Amino acid sequence: MTSDPLRKTPDRTRAFRRFRAKLRALYHGESPQAVRFRLAVIGVDLALIAFFIAAPFLRDSRLFLPLDLAVAAILATDLAARALAWRTVKDWIRRPIVMVDLFVLLTLLLPTVLINLAFLRVLRIWTLFNSEFFWDTVGHRFDDTRWEDVIRAAATLITFVFVATGFVYTIYVGEDGGVSGYVDALYFTVTSLTTTGYGDIILPGVSGRLISIVIMIAGITLFVRFAQALFRPYKVRFACHVCGLMRHEPDAVHCKACGALLNIPNDEA
Repeated sequence: MTSDPLRKTPDRTRAFRRFRAKLRALYHGESPQAVRFRLAVIGVDLALIAFFIAAPFLRDSRLFLPLDLAVAAILATDLAARALAWRTVKDWIRRPIVMVDLFVLLTLLLPTVLINLAFLRVLRIWTLFNSEFFWDTVGHRFDDTRWEDVIRAAATLITFVFVATGFVYTIYVGEDGGVSGYVDALYFTVTSLTTTGYGDIILPGVSGRLISIVIMIAGITLFVRFAQALFRPYKVRFACHVCGLMRHEPDAVHCKACGALLNIPNDEA
């Protein structure tokens, strides 16, 4: 007796739907099992970020390429699972954070072709700490608080430092100016960002000067943003129902923009 292929199709469709529902429960659910799963995924993300940061020191090792491909497999599996767990894959792939993650994956899948862009893998720091996945799992206690702004600003600043370091290392290592290794590139980036400018390492040529200017301006801007998030007076996030202003003083009764009466929840009341 031969099997009917038309009967298998609905069964496979139902199995695939159950699989997506399971992934959706793990990635977006609130059960203890889902929380433990997401914590494990975030732990893997942090391990991948550590690998991306350490990659310049491991590049000459025999194990680097196998590790690179293993990391690519892990990241591809995670991204595919997140896509299936989303409402539709089409909506998922349009998100800017996802596009950055897909580019990071591309540099892993084509390490010999995109070797000069490998330093952009550290953008994973920014995508992790700016994702709803992270804040819904680990950062929910700090969501809509001062510490959310501080962590996001710090992640952006750290990402910029390592991206700029990777760019300087990729373009100028071995050139005149003193960049002989990754640590030298990191040292130059930090001294430029803080405008210390010891002058023992410089980037040669007009392009080097322009890049130095960009690092100084962008770095100072991000550092000031981080300092503001850390030290400026705290304001709660509560949308005014009239003008939509989001930030108000914790004890505000009226919106300072339009004067509308506010009803900001207060746990201490």
